[in-house]
Amino acid sequence: MLLSSTRAACSSAGFARRAASTIALKYSNALFSAALAKSPTVLTKVQSELNAISTSIKDVPELKTFVSNPTLSATDRASGLNVLFARAEGTGAKKEPVSEITKNLFAVLSDNGRLGETQGVIEGFNELVAAHKGELTVTITSAAPLPKDVQTRLEATLKQSQTALKAKSLKVENKVNPTVLGGIVVDFGDKTIDLSVASRVNKLNSLLQQSV
Repeated sequence: MLLSSTRAACSSAGFARRAASTIALKYSNALFSAALAKSPTVLTKVQSELNAISTSIKDVPELKTFVSNPTLSATDRASGLNVLFARAEGTGAKKEPVSEITKNLFAVLSDNGRLGETQGVIEGFNELVAAHKGELTVTITSAAPLPKDVQTRLEATLKQSQTALKAKSLKVENKVNPTVLGGIVVDFGDKTIDLSVASRVNKLNSLLQQSV
């Protein structure tokens, strides 16, 4: 059974906890262990299938509704999963049957009423794979797109950090979130460096409330 082992598959992947719920991460860890036990090739295949499914859920409103609806009958859930698997198979000459490991994951999620955790499971799985491969993703969140010169200097600084030097590869992602107001928030391995205006405003509000 896919969930026969739920222990953490990689100690350096603890930072995945920020991206998904505790429940989702149990499935992520079990899935990672099952895929890796087969072979690195199977691990890569499962990741490709999951990412195709994730993209389909984001792009197709009906599929997003499907995974978030816990009231569907067993028959409807089975039909919906077949649509997800068809998306993961690809098209044309590249079309390949979905792995049993991926099918088992979704069978368990469906039976346990946890299809709503799908995106969290996939996020956690990707973090575990990245940690296994020695990859490190740094996410820089700002209120507006950063100027190119600022982006370049920031990336150069990050690459010189001890955490980055230990990684085999470094990937920098940029996100725009107006709620940070200004400054940046850097998610870096298991650390978060909050240099946002919103953070300073929150701290000020907290101090003011304590003073009243």
